[in-house]
Amino acid sequence: MKCPGQDTRYWKPGAIFEAACPACGKHVEFFKDDPKRTCSACGHRFANPRLDLGCVAHCPYAKHCIDDVPGEPAESRENLLKDRVATAMRRYFGKDIKRIAHADQVAGYAEIICAEAGGDLGVIICAAYLHDIGIPEAEKKYNSTAARYQHQEGPPIAKTILAELGAGTELITEVLDIIGHHHSPRAEETLNFKIIYDADLIVNIQEQQKARATPQDRLKGIIDTKLFTEPGKRLARTVLLENVQEEDELEINTKKLP
Repeated sequence: MKCPGQDTRYWKPGAIFEAACPACGKHVEFFKDDPKRTCSACGHRFANPRLDLGCVAHCPYAKHCIDDVPGEPAESRENLLKDRVATAMRRYFGKDIKRIAHADQVAGYAEIICAEAGGDLGVIICAAYLHDIGIPEAEKKYNSTAARYQHQEGPPIAKTILAELGAGTELITEVLDIIGHHHSPRAEETLNFKIIYDADLIVNIQEQQKARATPQDRLKGIIDTKLFTEPGKRLARTVLLENVQEEDELEINTKKLP
């Protein structure tokens, strides 16, 4: 369940607004729950002048979500970053529905795999939403979406996003490492990386299947040899093999109808 205060479905007009940078006067976009933002013109970082923290007074989970809650120590809120990271990802991609849908699906699959395989959900979800964040910049600079350019351009953008959202240093470091080589596994990889890799590969295959179907036997080989985690392999068999077989059977039965 999402926190209603962070879920944009419940936001009212004015929840997203602009505020003048106190250093240079340039307008900076804020979401109502952004603690701070950095001015793109002069680099000055300043507090949200209309920060809405009405939930702090009564919400028992506020200390996991907001910095410096009165009377409470600052505690890890990594797992609760996912709604804000998702919103930031959508804002960054703008009208690129294809990229947004891809990131959403990777995040969904990663969460399913994580539930069985373990791992740090905060790191995994942040990396899932931001793994392709370097694509727009790669296209601008190199007219290419090649993996090496994604790996190069993604981490600095993701670092800015996560820092703006107040993510912890350790989380940011690991997420940037994953983004920086998410297409190129090393000889030794963390469980968090493996979960992201599996989720991304499954979605990539699904997208490729729509353009050009891969034979079932080849898909089975890819699942068995390319995916890292057993939960990832089970998920892949379900969405790539079993669902496809059911659709084929439905199509055959439909053709038999008078």
